[in-house]
Amino acid sequence: MLPQTLLLTLLPLTLALPTSQEARACTGPTVNAATVSLIKEFEGFVASPASDPIGLPTVGYGHQCTTSDCSEVPYSFPLSESTATSLLMSDLVSPQQAITLDTAAAVTLNANEYGALVSWAYNVGNGNVASSTLLSRLNAGEDALTVIEQELPKWDQAGGETLPGLTRRRAAEVALAQTATGVGAIPAC
Repeated sequence: MLPQTLLLTLLPLTLALPTSQEARACTGPTVNAATVSLIKEFEGFVASPASDPIGLPTVGYGHQCTTSDCSEVPYSFPLSESTATSLLMSDLVSPQQAITLDTAAAVTLNANEYGALVSWAYNVGNGNVASSTLLSRLNAGEDALTVIEQELPKWDQAGGETLPGLTRRRAAEVALAQTATGVGAIPAC
């Protein structure tokens, strides 16, 4: 048994140690330029609010508006490509965090695998990512690239219909994930 004075000395250290959840509460890395280019290519540039293929109001590079006139956007319309890129980078923070924090601490992703998953999350939404078989398989310790190659192509529907644009996007995301890089992304912290 430790003397009481030693216990009192160690107590602040034990209280300061983070729990596993606190240790994962970090900021996900910013995606690489290849990911931003992929997203821009598939989202397309929309200078003023317009309906997307399933009727949701969007602007910029896939910014889904919370109001019909996109009044929450902090830029005036029509957007320039520069302001649309700024809006996109702001919008990507949430899916970056979803991929970073929803993956188990043992999951390792390089920058291109991470980018492919962030693009997918940006497109399908964080809730769908959290409940996906893809995420479950990654967190179970399966090989990341194998999981990405097998699971991403399944996400090719919107509004209950298979969309050729989503089929092409998922193939491009898989191709990005397959592109070798020595740059790591996850774990980020």
